[in-house]
Amino acid sequence: MRYLLDTTLLLDYVHEHPGAIRLLGELFSEWHELYSCDVVVCEALSGGSAVERRALRTLLDALEYVAVDPAAARWAAESRRVAEDGRRRGLGDALIAGVAVGLGATVVSRDRPDFARQGVPVREY
Repeated sequence: MRYLLDTTLLLDYVHEHPGAIRLLGELFSEWHELYSCDVVVCEALSGGSAVERRALRTLLDALEYVAVDPAAARWAAESRRVAEDGRRRGLGDALIAGVAVGLGATVVSRDRPDFARQGVPVREY
């Protein structure tokens, strides 16, 4: 199975959230295809201490990296434009969702509503 890991999972893992530690261990041990994208990398490495950023880089290096391509960007633009609930989707989450759709991947996040509203499969922890 393909999974695109959201920033929340990576940050929670580094901050020792039990659910994130359990799920990430499970995903790696079951040999799933695990991805990150440029949005996740940028968000994850934009804060935290030097020690946390080092741990995040190690984790990110273990994932397959996928850049936002034009199809994902167009998908994200459409998702943001047609928000049925009247609220504009966040750019980062829309781009992550677009990448996931292009990969045929499930997003792994504790922020289920943001992705579910866009019709993207989500695995929550």
